[in-house]
Amino acid sequence: MFPRCEAVRCAQSDERKPLQALCGFHYHVVAMIYLDNNATTALDPEVLEAMRPYFLTPGNAESRHAAGRAARRGWDWAKETVAAILGADPGEVIFTSGGTEANNLAVFGLAGAEHEPGHVVSSPIEHPAIAEPVARLEAAGFAVDRPAVNGEGVADAEAMAATFCDDTRFATLMLANNETGAVQPVARLAELAQQREIRVHSDAVQAVGRVPVDFHALGVATLAASAHKFHGPVGVGLLLVRSGVRLGSRLFGGGQQQGRRAGTVAVPLAVGLATALERWHKESEARTKRWSALRDRLEAGLVKALGAERVVRNGPADPRARLPQTTNLGFPGLDGDALLMQLDLAGIAASLGSACASGSTRPSPTLVAMRVPDDRLRSSVRFSLGATTTESEIDDAIPRIVDIIARAANS
Repeated sequence: MFPRCEAVRCAQSDERKPLQALCGFHYHVVAMIYLDNNATTALDPEVLEAMRPYFLTPGNAESRHAAGRAARRGWDWAKETVAAILGADPGEVIFTSGGTEANNLAVFGLAGAEHEPGHVVSSPIEHPAIAEPVARLEAAGFAVDRPAVNGEGVADAEAMAATFCDDTRFATLMLANNETGAVQPVARLAELAQQREIRVHSDAVQAVGRVPVDFHALGVATLAASAHKFHGPVGVGLLLVRSGVRLGSRLFGGGQQQGRRAGTVAVPLAVGLATALERWHKESEARTKRWSALRDRLEAGLVKALGAERVVRNGPADPRARLPQTTNLGFPGLDGDALLMQLDLAGIAASLGSACASGSTRPSPTLVAMRVPDDRLRSSVRFSLGATTTESEIDDAIPRIVDIIARAANS
């Protein structure tokens, strides 16, 4: 089991106090229930142990001596492990600093942004790591089509393909939505795109380490992932680039990673990513079964206590069409920011949507694209589970959430 956190709060203020400050009756301990794993996950201690030797031993994977060869073996193992699990070839694996860099490398590389503007097709529910680079292309003169998604937040592959033209550089569609967990028809879009020899990129940051992903079977040209979403280290991600796809570099230097991502390779982080992915792969069936049961238990418990009219799920009705550890629930008529604050005070970590856009006061672009009614647009909260989430935590969270919702509705 991973280490768990506890938050200590003063009965006379909302200020967090360190555990060492526990003193008299002024303080009480509130065990934190962490339900924001789509934002980031705890580092698996076994992953830390796998990285430790590479942090403590010098060795550049490009160096031609014993230390360098040892680092190279770790680097090669990481690439081969990731490729085997994700249905790619080792030569198609590019390690990056995270999902944002991987997505940016794909968007600008496939667009050929250094050349004349062209046409791009995207969905309106993309993470900011895709939406913002695409907006930059649009500002530079690219034409961008963003066909609507349905009310469950699922893109229409045929509608996206209908916008293809002779000047379409690429299309991009996330594999699973970060807010609702809705799984997207990426394989179908890639199939339609191949008929026009158009490349497809998929942001799979929320999917990898949660559901099986087969790069070659999907038919996409590029695919992004990030280690900290599946209990790996922060600061490392990957971009899979199909063999034969030309992708211009955004970094220039020593020519590492086939010249696509120059710079001394971060062997410890790559080993950490591969170890975390391998850990998920070995436990994937058990994790999926447990996550699905806990997610459904949370939803059912809240609906039973509050009523279906006061708890509305955003996303696909079919639980199999969503990530197994994600639920997005609207509480009509309430204020999401206030709910989030009260949840935090009650020791529950959740979010209103993408943590990367949490500073924005705008409503969720995903929920807007889904045409979610105003009465729950700003009252929707995302709860996401991790490898260590337990049944007792869910059972403890339900009455805390119910109490918060009931008090908010009566205030």
